[in-house]
Amino acid sequence: MRRSVTLAVAAALAAACSSVYVASTASAAVACAPAWSASVAYVKDNVVSRGGNNYTAKWWTQGEDPVAKSGQWDVWINNGACGGAGTPSPTTTQSQSPTTPSTGPTTPSTGPTTPSTGPTTPLPVGGLPRHALIGYLHASFANGSGYLRMADVPAEWDIINLAFGEPTSATSGDIRFTLCPATECPGVETEAEFIAAIRAKRAAGRKVLLSIGGANGQVQLTTTAARDRFVSSVSAIIDRYGLDGVDIDFEGHSLSLNTGDTDFKNPTTPVIVNLISAIRSLKARYGAGFVLTMAPETFFVQLGYQYYGSGPWGGQDPRAGAYLPVIHALRNDLTVLHVQDYNSGSIMGLDNQYHSMGGADFHVAMTDMLLAGFPVAGNTANVFPALREDQVAFGAPSSVSAGNGYVAPTGVQQAVTCLVKGTGCGGYTPRSGANPDFRGLMTWSINWDRFYGWEFRNSHEPFLNALN
Repeated sequence: MRRSVTLAVAAALAAACSSVYVASTASAAVACAPAWSASVAYVKDNVVSRGGNNYTAKWWTQGEDPVAKSGQWDVWINNGACGGAGTPSPTTTQSQSPTTPSTGPTTPSTGPTTPSTGPTTPLPVGGLPRHALIGYLHASFANGSGYLRMADVPAEWDIINLAFGEPTSATSGDIRFTLCPATECPGVETEAEFIAAIRAKRAAGRKVLLSIGGANGQVQLTTTAARDRFVSSVSAIIDRYGLDGVDIDFEGHSLSLNTGDTDFKNPTTPVIVNLISAIRSLKARYGAGFVLTMAPETFFVQLGYQYYGSGPWGGQDPRAGAYLPVIHALRNDLTVLHVQDYNSGSIMGLDNQYHSMGGADFHVAMTDMLLAGFPVAGNTANVFPALREDQVAFGAPSSVSAGNGYVAPTGVQQAVTCLVKGTGCGGYTPRSGANPDFRGLMTWSINWDRFYGWEFRNSHEPFLNALN
C-alpha cells in the first residue's frame, strides 16, 4: 500500500478539484429555510438560513456556523441570498450512526465528505454480507488524500482496515499503533472519540481491523522472542481499541524464503514459521469471531505459479510466492484474502499468458488462480489448493492517485460479473467457472475514495448488493 503522494501530485490534485462546491447565487425572492441552530444536528442535503442566505449541508454537522464554514472544503454550500427571516428548526435531526460524532470542527483537509446514512441491505448477525466492500483508512499518517475521522466513514464499508500498525524495528516484533498527530492531520479525533466510533461501527455489524505492515512497516519475525512480542503487542492494540482482528499487509522484505525452503506446505524459514504461529496464537486467544484478512502483492502469491523462492536452481528472488505457505497454513482461519491487483508487474495466469494491470482481464486472471488452485513453480505434484469462494476478493485502487493499475468502475464490475456468474468475460475465461459466493472488493483507500467524491463506494456498493 502506498502511504503518500508527492507534493507535486498533491498540488495537481488540489488544482483539479478546485471547481468542486462553488457557491451558487440565488434570487432574494427565494424563501429562507429554517434558521440555523448550533444545537441541531444536520445531515447531508438539509437546508438552513443564516444571515440572509440559504445553506445546504454536505455531510453530518453540528455547531458549525454556515457563515464561517461555507468555503470550498467546508461543510456548508452557500446557496445565495434568501427573502424572509427564517424560523428556528423545530426539532433536532439525529444522525443515524449509533454514536453521535463530536460537536467540534471536523473540516477535512482535502476533498468533500458525504457520509452514508445507513447500509443498503441489512448485515447478517455476527458476519459479513455475501459480497463485501473492504477499504483501508489512513488512521496513523497523513498524505494528499486528507484525514477522515472514523465516525465519518460511510456505513457501506463492511471491513475497515486501520493503516497501519508498524514495528519499532524490522525484527523486534513489537507492533505499535497511534493516531495521526494533529500537527499532521487537521481534524483528527481524540483517542476516546476514535474508540467510541469503532464501537459504533462494530455495533452496526461492521468489522474494524488493525492492518499490520504496509509499504513502510517491514516485519520480520526472525526469532521466537520476536514472535511472542508480536502476539503480545498486537493483542494490546486489539484490546485497547476494541478491534475485530487483523489484516496482514506485509510488503517489501518482510517475507522471504531461505535457500532450500521449496515446499510451501512444509515451510522451514523462521520468518514464515513464526508468523504462522503468531497468527494461530491470536486466533486461539480471541476465538471463532477473530477476523483475519491478508493483502499481499501479486509478486508474493500469483508469481508462485512460475517461481517459488530462489528455486532449487537458484537465480530467482527469494520473495517470489513467499505468502503461499502463510495462506495455506492459515486457510482454515482466513476470513478474506484480497490480493493487491495494483502496483504490479505483468504476471502469468493459468492460461500461460502474461496479464498486465489496467483492465478486467488482469483482475479475472489473478483471482481465478486463487479460486481454481495452481501448481507451484510448475510442479504438478505440489499444487496450491483453491480457496473457498467466500474467502476471496481482489484489491483495486479507488482512484488514479491511489496506485498504479486503476480500472474504471465498468471494468472492475465486468471482472466481478465474470468471476461470479461466468458471463461477460473478456480475453480470459476463468478455469474456476462461476463463483457466486465470491466475497467482494477491497480498495486502497477509503480516504482516496472520499477525495474523489466516493466513486468506488457509490459505484460498487449497490452493484455488489445487486449480485445477491
